[in-house]
Amino acid sequence: MHPTNKPTVIIKKYNDRRLYDASASRYVKLEDIARMIRDGIEVQVQDARTGKDLTYMILTQIVVEDARERETALPLQLLRQLVQASDKATHDLLSWYLTSALDVYEKAQEGVRGRLAEAKSMISSPLDFARNLLSGQPPPTADRGEVDRLRHRVAELEAQLAKPVKKRARRKSGRG
Repeated sequence: MHPTNKPTVIIKKYNDRRLYDASASRYVKLEDIARMIRDGIEVQVQDARTGKDLTYMILTQIVVEDARERETALPLQLLRQLVQASDKATHDLLSWYLTSALDVYEKAQEGVRGRLAEAKSMISSPLDFARNLLSGQPPPTADRGEVDRLRHRVAELEAQLAKPVKKRARRKSGRG
């Protein structure tokens, strides 16, 4: 997914399986790390002794624990493909595909959230929206380019509609 502008929270994993968030000076559980990630915080888990990156392993563990507790596992076919993806090329392709699919999903969610915010603002101030619409001003959240394209298209359609009217007027007067 997309990297955030927030600093990365470093979690140290000790031999006794304890996880320590040095920035908050506290021990954390897998649920805490999952919550941080869901809140958009970039998390990196390191072996406290060696400094080795264990993020992949911990995130996989979170997914497994989530599936066990909520009984909402990944689709069986996807799990089979993950197990079969033992060669690097297949693994890289599958990773690329999943990342791309999640990016598309994330962008769609952002679009939906944007449209919902726009709808809420229209509903919360319908008089302002109507006033802006009548004055030719788009709502503050509207895409100006899109509004300009729509205005241009309406002008084109009006021009096309005006042409047949002229021809009909000629026919009625006996010229056409």
